[in-house]
Amino acid sequence: MTSIRPAEPGDVPAILALVKELAAFEREPHAVVADTAMLHHALFEERSAEAVIAEAEGRPIGFALFFHNFSTWTGKKGLYLEDLYVTPEARGGGVGTALLRHLAAIAVERDCGRFEWSVLDWNQPAIDFYRKMGAAGMDEWRVQRVSGQALRDLAGT
Repeated sequence: MTSIRPAEPGDVPAILALVKELAAFEREPHAVVADTAMLHHALFEERSAEAVIAEAEGRPIGFALFFHNFSTWTGKKGLYLEDLYVTPEARGGGVGTALLRHLAAIAVERDCGRFEWSVLDWNQPAIDFYRKMGAAGMDEWRVQRVSGQALRDLAGT
């Protein structure tokens, strides 16, 4: 039986391992620079993000990491899902559905105006799953990112 619970400080190594599995799945295994200290700081000290763990028989089989954003149009905070990952052996068993439903319940409980996330355009199984769950694609929007040296250049530092 699968259960979902808030992440605890002792879960950080498992969360990092799942993040690395996700990065490998997304074809960027070397892109993860986060370490356990960074994740611990973000989740349990700074509290800039939150995570939930999906477990079966006491072992992690998935996670979701999320944070609040804000919509000027709705005048409310939103819940933004940064990462959702289910281990390959647990896929197809309803874990992803349970994680999304759990986060939707958090969004409703916290009076969020929106629950949003991004998906890679080549990940058709995920896109199909999200459509089945009621998500609408925002295909007219394009994510923009500035990082690394470009971020420092933009900041003038």
